[in-house]
Amino acid sequence: MLPWEGVYEFVAVAETDSFTAAGKRLSISTAQVSRQISQIENRLNTKLFYRTTRKVSLTEEGQVFYRHCRQVIDGLEEAERAISSLQNKPQGLIKLTAPVTYGEKFIMPIVTDYMQQYPDVEVICELTNRQLDLVEGGYDLAIRLGRLPDSSMMAKRLTSREQFVCAAPEYINRFGAPYSLSELSQHNCLIGSQSHWHFNELGKARSIKVHGNLQCSSGMSLLDAALKGLGIVQLPGYYVKQAIADNKLNVLLASFQQEKEGIWALYPQNRHLSPKVRLLVDKLTECLPKQ
Repeated sequence: MLPWEGVYEFVAVAETDSFTAAGKRLSISTAQVSRQISQIENRLNTKLFYRTTRKVSLTEEGQVFYRHCRQVIDGLEEAERAISSLQNKPQGLIKLTAPVTYGEKFIMPIVTDYMQQYPDVEVICELTNRQLDLVEGGYDLAIRLGRLPDSSMMAKRLTSREQFVCAAPEYINRFGAPYSLSELSQHNCLIGSQSHWHFNELGKARSIKVHGNLQCSSGMSLLDAALKGLGIVQLPGYYVKQAIADNKLNVLLASFQQEKEGIWALYPQNRHLSPKVRLLVDKLTECLPKQ
């Protein structure tokens, strides 16, 4: 057995805490991953993982071995990036994920322009409103909207978005318009994936729990419901600005509008951006609409 055989399998298991997930990440069978780990443990005459039916975790020896193996892999990837930079021609696979509507409307047109510019680049893009695990899924990049939870991911701000509270004139004529945040409780609010709306009151961030007869994770569906006069909605500008300009929606509670939120590119902390991904991030930063 060559000294570096099984290193990629070992690192994948260490980073995903799972033989199965490591196999998926490397596109090999779980049995092959297990076999490679066993061969390394036999060669080193030490146990690298604690294994139970529920969890796989590193032993103390495994943690030491992982730190060195990660450095080796990072060094190899850095060497490949150096060669790629010398070639000055991005190539190979980029795997990314983005929210559905924002991805369709803004991200993918820029990605396909990028692919026209660099025809040797391949792209796998998962458009989903679920927040996927980048490490386990082997993603190079994720586009995330709004406030970011604390995580081990690196983040680069690409642009920003504004949230607008709106209602159709038909709704306002029937039920009136709220003029304070407390009045929202008296109105039918069309709710997205989160039941709290965010505002700025006297320079301080406020989070208000809202209620209504429609909850849907699709911004387009909420926009449609608002246009039909079913209730009040809070949506980013790229959903509602045209309807506002056409007087189909009226902006409400403008004095409480929250500060602009970030639109972010996220990538794993232990993974340096390769030239092909860095160039894509630069293109997204340049081409995404500024608000």
